[in-house]
Amino acid sequence: MTAASAAAPTAPTEPHVMATYGRLPLALSHGRGCTVWDTEGREYLDALAGIAVNTLGHAHPKLVPALQDQIGKLIHSSNYYHVPLQERLAAKLCELSGLTNVFFCSTGLEANEGALKIARKYGHDRKIDRPEIIVLENAFHGRSIATLSATGNPKVQAGFGPLVEGFVRVPMNDIAAIDAVAKTHPNIVAVFLEVIQGEGGIRPATIDYLQQVRRRCDANDWLLMLDEVQCGMGRTGKWFAHQWAGIRPDVMPMAKGLGSGVPVGAIVCGPKTAKVLGAGNHGTTFGGNPLAMRAGVETLRIMEEEGLLANAAKVGGELRLGLQQAFEGVAGVREIRGQGLMLGIELDRPCGVLLGRAADAGLLISVTADRVIRLLPALILSSAEARRIVEILVPLVKAFLAEPPPKAAS
Repeated sequence: MTAASAAAPTAPTEPHVMATYGRLPLALSHGRGCTVWDTEGREYLDALAGIAVNTLGHAHPKLVPALQDQIGKLIHSSNYYHVPLQERLAAKLCELSGLTNVFFCSTGLEANEGALKIARKYGHDRKIDRPEIIVLENAFHGRSIATLSATGNPKVQAGFGPLVEGFVRVPMNDIAAIDAVAKTHPNIVAVFLEVIQGEGGIRPATIDYLQQVRRRCDANDWLLMLDEVQCGMGRTGKWFAHQWAGIRPDVMPMAKGLGSGVPVGAIVCGPKTAKVLGAGNHGTTFGGNPLAMRAGVETLRIMEEEGLLANAAKVGGELRLGLQQAFEGVAGVREIRGQGLMLGIELDRPCGVLLGRAADAGLLISVTADRVIRLLPALILSSAEARRIVEILVPLVKAFLAEPPPKAAS
């Protein structure tokens, strides 16, 4: 049974859950590969992967038994003790990134919060009492008070002031703006940016811009902190999106796809920041527990065994080409952008209604920055599934764009 052919769903109710999400009227029950089913038996092609989380899709036959094995041994232990799997996963992340050491947490927000603490501590260690960090317009780094302050979205910030001080905001891909800040803000200690802005509308930093920012950081003794929470973990066809520019950051927060569904976050540091945090400077209860670390270790192992970076590049390229060909000349489609299996389709009008329409047609997607359809499927996506995404999505978008635009409120 498909979502398109099924009867209207019975909306789940949740009177005891805070209403912080605008949910669709469905609840997922189980999945396999890139297919999921809801509690009423309707089937969906998952082009969202839990917002770039389910790297290996659902119920991967190599991941499931490994996690079952770990659950039968040890799920959690305090960081009072050594956790051997932490060193195993950290060593692999350092090998893949060329960096030095890792702090493990549970979420991307925590990883970004920790990165901000590293930048502040780095500044204080250099006798800068009020360190400042350059951040970008349209950025999204999280919803804690500090990461919210670094985020460049007034809608997300509204109602939560006063924000944390110490952030200087500049446009993306504008090196002259960073040069201007350098002349007027002597307390800058770091530049913090997403290599591809996710919530900001799948907006990539250019290779030239990333290389120039790296040079500015080196020249000014600043830290380069690259948020790879959404765009990392092989999603673009390399382990980390910044590797396309041939650079290395000083601090790299990451999360989402690292545990293929099990919450795992990490702050990966290079030589310049490897010893900024010492005993007592930072900590976590759940971060780095044995189950999370096993999930990370096995996710990386399976990605290598199955060539998922190459698959992300190949199938992502096919998906993008299919979308470009299908939307060529279609009025209202402004741009298709992104890389690998992180793609955005920008329309000329808000398109949040497509979230529900796509689900009704059997496709799970996201809409971000009001006007951008966001596709973040699992890295196991096949060519046939990529074609199916195009077959379902394109008619929905064309029909939507053919509708008269809503009248502005008087």
